[in-house]
Amino acid sequence: MTRALANLEKLIGHEFADKSLIQMALTHSSVGSKKNYERLEFLGDRVLGLVIAKLLYARFPDEAEGDLARRLAALVQGEFLAAIAKEINLGECISFSEAEAQSGGADNDNILADVFESVIGALYLESGFDKCESLIQKLWGSRLDVMLTPPQHPKTRLQEWAQSKGLPLPKYEISAQTGPDHAPVFEITLSVQGFDSLKAEGKSRQVAEKLAAKLFWDRLKQESKT
Repeated sequence: MTRALANLEKLIGHEFADKSLIQMALTHSSVGSKKNYERLEFLGDRVLGLVIAKLLYARFPDEAEGDLARRLAALVQGEFLAAIAKEINLGECISFSEAEAQSGGADNDNILADVFESVIGALYLESGFDKCESLIQKLWGSRLDVMLTPPQHPKTRLQEWAQSKGLPLPKYEISAQTGPDHAPVFEITLSVQGFDSLKAEGKSRQVAEKLAAKLFWDRLKQESKT
């Protein structure tokens, strides 16, 4: 753990003077300690959102609020944060209970995203906003410029498409839930009038619904080619 923490500090460019702060940020609630990552995650989430909002405001001076909001949502979503957490090997630094570790907690996207935000929170408390901004700008890099146009959430796009066709709103229903309580998997059934229903799974209802909407678009695009 000591070596993993040292590597993490090197990657983020900051050696914590208060080791208890970063250790709390890296402690999962399954350990049973009240001093875990959850409060720092709350703080880090707000710091991260403000930093990304500031960067987008400067990077896209002519965009409307709604477009900036869509970019922000895409750049701070859990899957995105988990991908960055994996790039810096955050999973190997997290303290878990034995059961959580054996169930794959170190590879769980939800946990990785949450702990990544807690690290941001810890960094903010020790070094302030400017240090967090420098780190986030470094880790996000060219990702801020990848989207040539503001992304639209698949569910929003599907809803607007259905309305434009005079169809009822798409329906998302939980058709199954599996896995342990600490790491559930949701199966969502998406129904659109006039089309076969389809199913998708995710580690949260929101993730599964988003994937289902994306699968619908992929299928519709494929059918249009035939």
